[in-house]
Amino acid sequence: MQAANPTAARTSERASAPPAIEASALGFNYGERAALSDVTFSIARGEIFGFLGPNGGGKTTLFKLLSTLVPIQMGRAVMLGYDLADDTIAVRRKLGVVFQHPSLDGKLTVAENLSHHGHLYGMRGRKLREDSAAALSRLGLGSRSGDLVETLSGGLQRRVELAKSLLHKPELLLLDEPSTGLDPAARREFSNYLGHLRDRDGVTVVLTTHYLEEAERCDRIAILDGGRLVAMAPPGELKAQVGGDVVVIRAAAPEALQHKLLQQLRLKSQLVDGTLRIERPRGHELIREVVEAFGPEIDSVSFGKPTLEDVFVHLTGHQFFAAPAAGEEA
Repeated sequence: MQAANPTAARTSERASAPPAIEASALGFNYGERAALSDVTFSIARGEIFGFLGPNGGGKTTLFKLLSTLVPIQMGRAVMLGYDLADDTIAVRRKLGVVFQHPSLDGKLTVAENLSHHGHLYGMRGRKLREDSAAALSRLGLGSRSGDLVETLSGGLQRRVELAKSLLHKPELLLLDEPSTGLDPAARREFSNYLGHLRDRDGVTVVLTTHYLEEAERCDRIAILDGGRLVAMAPPGELKAQVGGDVVVIRAAAPEALQHKLLQQLRLKSQLVDGTLRIERPRGHELIREVVEAFGPEIDSVSFGKPTLEDVFVHLTGHQFFAAPAAGEEA
């Protein structure tokens, strides 16, 4: 008789469980400025879920709401079965949080940082020492427990932050821009650790990010822009919404060229920050046609498969890092 697959069993159990987070019509204002407007989403247990958006898109405000740092002003959110408006103490016991800015004491050792954090959760004595050692070992930090935090690299410090947040064995891990300050290799390594947590321990991971490559590694992402949620799906599905290749044309007079493309070639284009963008299958064939017709008016032309940045432009009409500041957070 074939033994049951524990991984498959855990996956099935998570799929049938209530959502880790369910939010409806969340809104938040700083004075008269809306930082979040009518944000609705659901996050499954055992999922790595990312909120992607440019600075000022609403990510930090949403993180503050989910981590119970600020009270809910509008809408409703239920996390791990608890209402965030009323049961914040119960929610905090089940949360692990990694903030964007370091929360470690550089003058203490790695082990001392974990020890003080454990005390906040009522952990003491031998159990605390054993759990601290286990958390550090899982993250490859067992040999660094006696090192002062200030002597560690940025990547290692981020791992200590993660070990600290996992010390009390939370069901859900919240991370605000967790890769800020890390080089690309360290970001990939950090993402791999999150994958291990999901697969091995069933931890639900929710993160905010403005790094497109970090969002690519999430199971699903929600795109925020100006405080509104404009799309939510797995990264591959979002990119599939863009119609084929993305052709980008740069010209000295882009508006005039846009008019000519429509009149002479029946080509609809999107004018974004001074460049023309066309979504079309077999983009390389289109390039030849456009260059033959308007070569002297074109400075450069390129094409490629859709990226998450292309998805963002497709949905919002502006570049990812040139988003309007209407919803910018305080």
